[in-house]
Amino acid sequence: MNPHAKLITILSLLAGTTITISSNHWMMAWTGLEINTLAIIPLIAKSHHPRAIEATIKYFLTQSAASALVLFSSMINAWLTGQWDITQLNHPLPCLMLTTAIAIKLGLAPFHFWFPEVLQGSHLTTALLLSTLMKFPPLTLLLMTSKSLNPTLLTTLAITSMMLGGWMGLNQTQTRKILAFSSISHLGWMALVIIYNPKLSLLAFLLYVVMTTAVFLSLNKIKVLKLSTMLISWTKTPTLNAALMLTLLSLAGLPPLTGFSPKWLIIQELTKQEMTPAATIAAMLSLLGLFFYLRLAYHSTITLPPNSSNHMKTWYTRKTPSTLTAILTSLSISLLPLSPVILTMT
Repeated sequence: MNPHAKLITILSLLAGTTITISSNHWMMAWTGLEINTLAIIPLIAKSHHPRAIEATIKYFLTQSAASALVLFSSMINAWLTGQWDITQLNHPLPCLMLTTAIAIKLGLAPFHFWFPEVLQGSHLTTALLLSTLMKFPPLTLLLMTSKSLNPTLLTTLAITSMMLGGWMGLNQTQTRKILAFSSISHLGWMALVIIYNPKLSLLAFLLYVVMTTAVFLSLNKIKVLKLSTMLISWTKTPTLNAALMLTLLSLAGLPPLTGFSPKWLIIQELTKQEMTPAATIAAMLSLLGLFFYLRLAYHSTITLPPNSSNHMKTWYTRKTPSTLTAILTSLSISLLPLSPVILTMT
């Protein structure tokens, strides 16, 4: 890809995100979302592979429908209330339409079908952007309108996302699809608590971004796209593979790693809000995700498959991971002792 085109694309992504998260007017927020959508499309399609082109078309059609629904809901809200302020979402009809539109943009179940396919057709760095940066503007709109949202609808979407994200990730062999279903499951945790404690939902998203970025950068470093190649990738960078195993277990939410903190705080908040059944279901569904994270972690450790592999063993290289990967991996593993400080902030 041309360096100038790549620079313009990245600047457009940052501009679109900044416009959306800093606006109070529905039209400005919608403009930022559109800039984001148009900026990420060249990055998805840059390889010119048929799968990449297919992923680009799927992403464009889905995001266009969601953007049209956002614009339609904001116009109906302005017609009913007489104002374009994002926080003044008082009527149930535009509230329902907006929740549906944001669920499509985020990839919440049952509107999640486009997300694994788009990630599978993208490069690992583009998949990282789709899983982290592109989720932030729609999530910001949910945070700003959280007081007006329908609790029953959001709880249903959240539990469905956790269930499908865990269940459909069980039989996947492609790492990008596994991380896509991981993203759907984590978004369910954020949506479950966003009405009762928006700051906690934002904290869960930030920790998810740290852990997912560490995983994607590690996979990009060792050039792993499927589980069969991950089995023999430890010969390249044994230390990085061991750190990747811990980061994956942190994504699963195992103590004493960082990923345990947001799930613990979310379950605690749900219990305070007298939503013990929802907290119990969420804790039970996290076991589904734990299974395929353990599967990934097993493949990333210094182990050989029980049967022979058709892939050639690669030589050990002394390429060290980048400083950013090392910092993010350290944060993904060791932030749990700071939970009391985080708790005072939320």
